[in-house]
Amino acid sequence: MAVITADPVTDAPRIARSPGFWHGVVQRICRDPVALIALSIIVLLVAIAIFAPYLAPHDPTKANVIRRLRPIGTPGHWLGTDELGRDMLSRLIYGTRLSLIMGVVPVPIAFVIGSTIGIIAGYAGGLTNTLIMRTVDVFYAFPSVLLAVALSGALGSGLANAMVSLTVVFIPQIARIAESVTTQVRGLDYVDAARASGARAPTIISVHILGNVLGPIFVFATSLISVSMILASGLSFLGLGARPPDAEWGLMLNTLRTAIYVNPLVAALPGVMIFITSISFNLFSDGLRSAMDVKS
Repeated sequence: MAVITADPVTDAPRIARSPGFWHGVVQRICRDPVALIALSIIVLLVAIAIFAPYLAPHDPTKANVIRRLRPIGTPGHWLGTDELGRDMLSRLIYGTRLSLIMGVVPVPIAFVIGSTIGIIAGYAGGLTNTLIMRTVDVFYAFPSVLLAVALSGALGSGLANAMVSLTVVFIPQIARIAESVTTQVRGLDYVDAARASGARAPTIISVHILGNVLGPIFVFATSLISVSMILASGLSFLGLGARPPDAEWGLMLNTLRTAIYVNPLVAALPGVMIFITSISFNLFSDGLRSAMDVKS
């Protein structure tokens, strides 16, 4: 357990940055079987994405209409083939790359931008806080799905535009959390003491506030990855994300939707991958949040 030993004027409590705190977080995660299983699945998916060229048995874009919609268990195509006769196993393996990129990359970018905006608003307070947060609320007022579709439609279809849209969707959510926790920390005694000692705002934020607010913001951001995975797949399903012949799970669901009555098991495989990935990130986020709760 971390022990607070800080000078009341110059040193802020640094529980969130102490080695003992993070060592305890790791220990608590290791005692959580659900979080460990979820983390193992995430690591496996990342490994599959990295080594996709070595794991895929076939070219994911090579079509063969003679062998289209083969069922699961077909020799040489163990997970069947899609509507163009392309190997489903190979496409699912390669699809891990684009799906993880589209689902994961927007969150850390939004984390950096949203945290910066929220921390500045929370520390400054007053008119600055009002101007920043009311602007954020304009974007936050729209449902995530509607805002993502609207932005992607305005920017145009494509992988890059879809990720930009998702980043914009998550910035207001992270900014609100960052502003909330910063406002709470700003009123603590050690921050008032640092301010009374003559420390400037950048010093107070970097030394006394940042280390104590990034933890809750980070945990919230990790919970958004599962949402981002679903939204990214939804954009591709609507034709606003990845484009054919790219292998991406949402796009694969779109192209296979007409085959659901012919070969429903094969048509459902991309959806199964989306579900497994999103639930793994969600469960790991829950485990991380519990592990970082010092009171529990």
